[in-house]
Amino acid sequence: MCLVLIAIGVVPRTPLLLLGYRDEFHGRASAAAQPWNEDARIAGGRDLVAGGTWLAARSDGRFATVTNVRSGVPATAPKSRGALVRDFVLGDATPAAYLRDMHDDIDEFGAFNLVVGDAGEVRLLISTGGVATALGAGIHVVSNGAPGVHWPKTQRLLAQFEAWLSAGGNDASAALDLLHDETQPADADLPDTGVGLDLERILAPVFIRGERYGTRASSLLMRRGDGSVLLRERRFGPHGVFVGEGAWFAAAGAPFASA
Repeated sequence: MCLVLIAIGVVPRTPLLLLGYRDEFHGRASAAAQPWNEDARIAGGRDLVAGGTWLAARSDGRFATVTNVRSGVPATAPKSRGALVRDFVLGDATPAAYLRDMHDDIDEFGAFNLVVGDAGEVRLLISTGGVATALGAGIHVVSNGAPGVHWPKTQRLLAQFEAWLSAGGNDASAALDLLHDETQPADADLPDTGVGLDLERILAPVFIRGERYGTRASSLLMRRGDGSVLLRERRFGPHGVFVGEGAWFAAAGAPFASA
């Protein structure tokens, strides 16, 4: 993922809500979100190049998502960040134990921000520094920057989500629509992440509409008070053309089925 909002204990009847989108080259082969062959209690997309995923959820409340960290020209890492998400949802270690045990290999994946959680806790690991923190009740936004760095897109998504919440927080489609915002910030408000002003402009909106690179998927993950889990995904092709939408639902601990 490239921008993730996680609301914990603030949405009515929904202990956890996650909004996030994946920006990627359109030519990179990927599979749409669906139940996994390894475990039908897990739903999520798959990167068909490296075998990992950017977001996946298990119906017992377990979930994970990852962003890269933008810092100039990207470097190829020995291991794919998507494997961190895949391995967590397929395993049973607690979030704290999983993040603790992966420290020896942290430099193999390049820079990332990793969020892992279950029905009991949610934790964020910042690879640059290896610092893991617990995310408590509230609204948390994680981007391609270091946590706590407020880019225009992170501030806008947070403000729009707070407005959605103030309006009742009960329209899932409207929440997912927040990820389709193409508002272009002023140049003076753009970050300097080492990629140059022209590319900063392209990457600045929440939704990126590009020919070769852009938003590939936007996702909504909800865990309801009864333990049930809903995952909705909208998919996009070159130039931001809508190509499909899927929704998967599971009662607590049950296999996912099309919603």
